[in-house]
Amino acid sequence: MSTSTETTTRKPTRFSPTLLASVAAAVVVLGAIALDTTVVRIGSENDVRQQGFSAATYGADEFPKVKANVEERAAPAVEVANAIAADKTAAGEKYGVATSIGPVIPVSFTATVGERKSNYHTVTIDGLPAELVVRVQTGPAVNGTDLRDATGTIEFGQFKNQIEYQDAGSALNNEMKKAVLAGIDVENLTGKTVEVTGVFKLVNPKSWLVTPVKLEVK
Repeated sequence: MSTSTETTTRKPTRFSPTLLASVAAAVVVLGAIALDTTVVRIGSENDVRQQGFSAATYGADEFPKVKANVEERAAPAVEVANAIAADKTAAGEKYGVATSIGPVIPVSFTATVGERKSNYHTVTIDGLPAELVVRVQTGPAVNGTDLRDATGTIEFGQFKNQIEYQDAGSALNNEMKKAVLAGIDVENLTGKTVEVTGVFKLVNPKSWLVTPVKLEVK
């Protein structure tokens, strides 16, 4: 008796030229994506979630603009004092930038430095009334938001929240200390002559606390 065996032969799969071309193109695209992809470690400086408001960067970028604006608008201290004595409200409108507390006014003057107290020096300016006390912030702490408010161009709406808005004021103060006060021996200023350009907030017309943007010892 004989047995017949059937053998089934499978034909090799053939891919069409169109399919092969599509696969090749996909490989090229994936390779290009891989080459153009940067791996970012969570928490690294390239992690965009970490890139919020930077006080240091803000101060360095914005202080030169504030300084230039104040220097351009500053009026002689004697002129400003006379205007305030004549009409405080009108003087604030003419020379200053309005804030909720009082206008911030830019002034310039030459003065003799007096006593150092805490973070400021008293100064004597020829031509000012004797009852007007002028103090200049000389650090190490510089307080207030007068630099932030001095130009009228820095507003709350430019920031995410109140904390950032406050930090912007501190950042400008800190940058001012680096740019203006860092090279000055503030502990030994008494009796010296200085040229100052700065700003003060007009609240008490008989007491000015000036935050400088320029302070030169003569």
